[in-house]
Amino acid sequence: MAEFTLPANSKMQPGTTHKASAAARRVKRFNVYRWSPDDGQNPRIDTYEIDLDQCGPMVLDALIKIKNEIDAGLTFRRSCREGICGSCAMNIDGTNTLACLKPIDEVKDDVRITPLPHMPVVKDLVPDLNQPYAQLRSIEPWLKSESAPPPDAERRQSKEERARLDGLWECILCFCCSTSCPSYWWNGERYLGPAVLLQAYRWIADSRDEFTGERLDALEDPFKLYRCHTIMNCTKTCPKGLNPAQAIGEIKKLMVERRG
Repeated sequence: MAEFTLPANSKMQPGTTHKASAAARRVKRFNVYRWSPDDGQNPRIDTYEIDLDQCGPMVLDALIKIKNEIDAGLTFRRSCREGICGSCAMNIDGTNTLACLKPIDEVKDDVRITPLPHMPVVKDLVPDLNQPYAQLRSIEPWLKSESAPPPDAERRQSKEERARLDGLWECILCFCCSTSCPSYWWNGERYLGPAVLLQAYRWIADSRDEFTGERLDALEDPFKLYRCHTIMNCTKTCPKGLNPAQAIGEIKKLMVERRG
């Protein structure tokens, strides 16, 4: 029987436990992934005991409390705290989501927090997102038009045309969907992934954009689009309730229709 082992520098090592005060009544344990490129050490899971009576209701509140009061070296991204910026995307209790939108009370046992999966780690809970952002730039996510806009008004849409963008424009590019997709794990350098393809369809579906054909031409590739196998992890994990799998399906339908 074949045996597989992890590389020596990827094996988890024991972490540190930071105990709560003896006076704490409602204690929750947070098991947080820690790794730094500067110390030459293997990754570890540090445990922080938090008194929930002295903490806000969301996982991000706990992380901020840890950083402010217990361990200033803990590194993570955050900004708006309102589920708008997408900065605090991470894996919480086994699911990719936004820390600012994840209530602590929804996790029954210890709260396990790791970076978005299958991405290089910059430090602790911060993933390297250079690749998905480069892929986003490749689909040119802006309005492209050759005709001049009206001299005294914006480019108009009917209510029906505008409604076609619902479920697309709300994407905040947190990349929870792409990093939950096995096809993106396996072919991330060539497959664009759910987040970028949803963004691509947002402009394909926009009635004001005049480069639909060129946009479809750019996606006509065995890997960029067709590595999607409709696993549906992307739709299940989206913290905004969007459906990237449906957007990908709509692009595939347009590909078939223009061949007919």
